[in-house]
Amino acid sequence: MCGIIGYAGKAGAEKFLLQGLKKLEYRGYDSAGIAVLDEDEMQVVKCQGTLDELENRLRQKSLRGYLGIGHTRWATHGVPSDDNSHPHQDCQGRFALVHNGIIENYQSLKAELQAAGHSFCSETDTEVLVHLLEEVHQGDMIAALRELQEKLAGSYALAVVDNREPEKIYALRQASPLVIGLGEQENYLASDMPALLNATRKFHILEDGELAVLKEDEISIFSAAGEEIEADIFQADWDAEMVKKQGYEHFMLKEIYEQPTVVRRLLAAYLDRDQVKLPEVAEIWGDEIDRVLITACGTAYYSGLVGRHILEELANLPVEVEISSELRYKKNFLDENSLTLVMSQSGETADTLAALKLARSRGSRVLALTNTIGSSIAREADAVVDLKAGPEIAVASTKAYSAMLTALYLTGLKLGELRATLPERELLTYRRELLKLPEKITAALNRVEDSCREAADYLKNHSSMFFIGRNLDYSLALEGALKLKEISYLHAEAYPAGELKHGTLALVEEGVPVIAIFTRRGLVSKTLSNVKEVKARGGRVIAIATAGTIEDKEEFDQFIELPACNELWAGVLTVLPLQLLAYHTAHNLNCSIDKPRNLAKSVTVE
Repeated sequence: MCGIIGYAGKAGAEKFLLQGLKKLEYRGYDSAGIAVLDEDEMQVVKCQGTLDELENRLRQKSLRGYLGIGHTRWATHGVPSDDNSHPHQDCQGRFALVHNGIIENYQSLKAELQAAGHSFCSETDTEVLVHLLEEVHQGDMIAALRELQEKLAGSYALAVVDNREPEKIYALRQASPLVIGLGEQENYLASDMPALLNATRKFHILEDGELAVLKEDEISIFSAAGEEIEADIFQADWDAEMVKKQGYEHFMLKEIYEQPTVVRRLLAAYLDRDQVKLPEVAEIWGDEIDRVLITACGTAYYSGLVGRHILEELANLPVEVEISSELRYKKNFLDENSLTLVMSQSGETADTLAALKLARSRGSRVLALTNTIGSSIAREADAVVDLKAGPEIAVASTKAYSAMLTALYLTGLKLGELRATLPERELLTYRRELLKLPEKITAALNRVEDSCREAADYLKNHSSMFFIGRNLDYSLALEGALKLKEISYLHAEAYPAGELKHGTLALVEEGVPVIAIFTRRGLVSKTLSNVKEVKARGGRVIAIATAGTIEDKEEFDQFIELPACNELWAGVLTVLPLQLLAYHTAHNLNCSIDKPRNLAKSVTVE
């Protein structure tokens, strides 16, 4: 889980590499470094710490040259340190290499290389790669990288430069993302497209097994079979302005307030008053399909839990939801009669990609909901719904969650239409209501901001809190607890409200915050009885409810009210105060909101 950047052109490489690494900071990192070639001289500067520390070191040793590679590291093998930082070099200092991924057989390879006389400076699996390259290189880099590939087990995206070929960057990808950007008399390499949007919107996304050679005036792509192939140019519809804060203090806050625009963009693409325009779903649907499996990780998984209620109610289909990292290691019943929905903001989540491949191997048709068209998940799926959220920079996902829920609403309506479980009049009503959702999101944000600030002032003084709800509201509670944990570092747990008496109530004492969610009118009285149990033990209850759901607001210590909304669509509105509670609590505690400790934006290794 780290970032790779590369540059071959006519401008100074050092400046471009640093700028690119700053745009990859959101992926998470604990150290950084760059290697620049000046003719045949290899210059490497790297260190533990922030990019500010790297810049300080570069002021002492400015790097000349027009070609280079850079890296931000997130420790997997070996603690954060200068020695464990990338780039790594071989014994002779001829090669410099950066790597994202995990080499599963690095220990046996390292033992063999040490027996052959190689000396190691770090604890990383990556250093094994550069020494192995030194061992097998016989004058042809492409042949050497192919031999390297045959010896490796695991995932990797790597870039390497050779001081005897100072005009070239070599890149190889297997199960970790890597993209090439095309410019005018310069070309680029990166882990993610946002790192390059200031320079280009033209990309080739490397496939597994593909090898690339970058020069300032050309790129060459070689397939896994070793044949030179034409670059498949992808034109990104994102632009550089999307990855700026635009006056907001944090990317997370900006992305929270982008949600009306994101949902409006998604609905404009896939919905009008007369139809849900999802031919992708219609094309892979078959009458023999009798169940749905949703699989994802993290926030995407929690959106899937909400989606289960949506699909079951709209399409009258049994729906299971599985965490991707667990699906592969349990008995499952995927077959040609199942539809698998995989969801990933980045489209590169390693466990979700593996779950997708498992589903396809069992004959299940796969629909992907992803924010990155051209990603591994998008390419592997039978059909794709583009979430159209634009680049999401903050590690804590907000606008992608709302986009996933909206896409699940659309999918549910489409399946309801295909299965004839919804009469046309009801479909028309649902479509009309859904088209109003962006306005309701805007109204909700304006309505709850001050209340969330007030609640956050209370939450910041407590080390533990609970979120409760029933049915769909419990699924929302899980996302609320996750958001608070990941950016404020406070302990937060979500429970089905009816389970409080089965153990959790023992943790409720005087002043403990409990956030109770109410969007389902038929369950209000049940959840209210659980709120009374909390109050009787001294807990402080903050209610989040849609207008008209609760009659007696005096039951609560604080009441955060959302605009009235169809119960099925309430998830997108209800998540807004949950996001803002987390944001303002973390802000009060001076936490690193956009880049929380120990976390990375894209989890591209298991």
